[in-house]
Amino acid sequence: MKRDEIIRKIEASRREGKRPDLRRVDLSELDLGRVNLSEANLHEANLYQANLDEADLHEANLVFVNLIKATLRRAILRGANLVFANLRLADLSGADLSGANLGAADLYGANLSQAKLVGAKLQEANLREANLTRANLSGADLHEAELGEANLSQADLCGTDLREASLSKANLSKAMYDQHTQWDRGFDPASAGAVRKRKWGLF
Repeated sequence: MKRDEIIRKIEASRREGKRPDLRRVDLSELDLGRVNLSEANLHEANLYQANLDEADLHEANLVFVNLIKATLRRAILRGANLVFANLRLADLSGADLSGANLGAADLYGANLSQAKLVGAKLQEANLREANLTRANLSGADLHEAELGEANLSQADLCGTDLREASLSKANLSKAMYDQHTQWDRGFDPASAGAVRKRKWGLF
């Protein structure tokens, strides 16, 4: 399907008061930049190397979707369901994934620099070698996530759940954490280069 066909299909669904249905559709290498795909059902869709820069995908169903090498720079994915999604080597820099469900998603080598992942669910997600520089992961759930060799430098980890997460060779230089951040037992964030957020106020 071509870009214009997709847009017409989406608009027709919305006129009928229905959720756009793009399940299992092949959208590989398609330019969908800035397209409004909010609440669309893209279950098992193929978006390999697709351009979704600045696209609106908030609350979309992206379960089992193929987004390998796709670009989603500054895309809106708030509240989206990305369980088991394949995002290997995808570019999500500056994307808003607040409240998104990325449980067991494959984000190996993905670029999530400056991405907003506030309150996101990333349990058991594969973030090995991912770039999370300056990403906002405050309140995110990374329980049992794979973060080996990931770059978390200057990331916001305040209130983040990192229990049983693998942080082998991860870069935590200047990453910010607070008293609500949960680390795996025995892990010393300060020795890994992370910085505890100062608690302002009277003592």
